[in-house]
Amino acid sequence: MNEQVFFFSQPEYNLEQIQQAVEEFFAHSEACQKLTPDTKVLLKPNLLAKHAPEKSVTTHPLVVQAVIRALKSKGVKTITVADSPGGVYTPAIMKAIGQASGLEEVCKQEGAEFYTQCQFSTCSAEGKLMHQFTLLEPVLQADFIINLPKMKTHVMTNMTGAVKNLFGTIPGLQKAELHMRFPQKQYFGDMLCDLWEKVRPDITIMDAIVAMEGDGPAGGNPRKVGLLLAAENPWNLDLAVCGLMGVNPHQVPYLDAAIRRGICQPKFQPQWVEGEKEKYHTIEGYKLPSGYVEMDFSNRFPVFLRWASPTIVKFAAPRPKVQQKKCIGCGKCAEICPGKTIAIQNKKAKILPANCIRCFCCHEMCPVKAIDVVRPLGALFNL
Repeated sequence: MNEQVFFFSQPEYNLEQIQQAVEEFFAHSEACQKLTPDTKVLLKPNLLAKHAPEKSVTTHPLVVQAVIRALKSKGVKTITVADSPGGVYTPAIMKAIGQASGLEEVCKQEGAEFYTQCQFSTCSAEGKLMHQFTLLEPVLQADFIINLPKMKTHVMTNMTGAVKNLFGTIPGLQKAELHMRFPQKQYFGDMLCDLWEKVRPDITIMDAIVAMEGDGPAGGNPRKVGLLLAAENPWNLDLAVCGLMGVNPHQVPYLDAAIRRGICQPKFQPQWVEGEKEKYHTIEGYKLPSGYVEMDFSNRFPVFLRWASPTIVKFAAPRPKVQQKKCIGCGKCAEICPGKTIAIQNKKAKILPANCIRCFCCHEMCPVKAIDVVRPLGALFNL
């Protein structure tokens, strides 16, 4: 697997320019040389929920369209675009997301399939934690997988990129079940490593033209970065994103797990950069999630409190909080909550903090950004 990460300057969403960059990457990628007219290609974008492209929550439709056109120029005939959102996974929901994201129209224009059948199967795995996964049928049937993530911050994993995007290969609410099974970030990171080992995308092309900063992956704000990133090695690409954002890879649970397991290098190497090398630098003022802290921050407490650090750390850790005035009582947060700790009372969401595992699925899925991430002792101890 090639270690290089390609940086292409893309100041705006221009279909022809993006396609040119994709075709240039195809020409340099050894993995892409095995593409033939008979290859069944799966495009796996980020389709977290029903959002318009300008919200920067989902992979932009012009990036997906450019990749489809680049594949067609190589003679590929069978192209499927598939993903599973964070909530319920049904044909009606996928059709609504396809329409809102612009991907349904793109597929229609280009003769690709936007997958709405919502079929999935259980398959064996040989991971550290996982011995089987339930995956979308197009993932299992594909000969070649192109991962199309969005560059975003994330309130649980601090950064979400190439590897985290593979979580969408697991159908609907089964993702919530995995959050409940692995509530600790360390083990959740190991589970994502196992998932990568099972899915193994052939290449990754990341939409970082307009990224997301702040409390992503859905509650943050668009941030113009002006880059298209591409690599065969998704771990190296995610390390590059950490460098752009100013995030310590060890504070991204799945990168930390991969580094421990020898899957990923401890840090990004500048010699891996291909293309416009001057574009690799930490972006000034990139806003990280409000809960961005060291994974083990008990040493920030006064000495006399450290004896009780497990209890204090649990209390001080970031947690979701509902803004009652903004809440519309739609119930999406309760629907996605792995621990069923959210109830709708008097047409408003209420979180039972004692049972919250801090997966922040509710924050991700709220359509009106009514759920904040707060740190109860953050100001007191500068966490």
